Amino acid sequence: MKIKAYLKPSCGWSNGVRAIMRKHNLAFEDIDIINNRANYEEMVRKSGQPLSPCVEIDGVMLADISGEEVENYMLANNLVQANAAPVNVALNAGCSAEEHEKMAAKPVRFF
Repeated sequence: MKIKAYLKPSCGWSNGVRAIMRKHNLAFEDIDIINNRANYEEMVRKSGQPLSPCVEIDGVMLADISGEEVENYMLANNLVQANAAPVNVALNAGCSAEEHEKMAAKPVRFF
């Protein structure tokens, strides 16, 4: 299975997607859409919209999706099996106050 995940380096929803990939021991390409304009433009072109995260699984683009939704898609399509492995972050939540503080401490990059 080929998985490309268009993610922000620090974001609640992006971290939820990463947690699902770890839960199911899936190899995936973690594509930074914040620090690389070409990656962001590729995500928008492929998904038809500007919101993240977006996850492409074997050529199927799942746009503006949470970790919970990614897992549900993979389970429904028999790409993974249900398991009770723990996850250490919320799968369907925006950034926490701590994540907002972390992002605010970094300089803003404009493309």
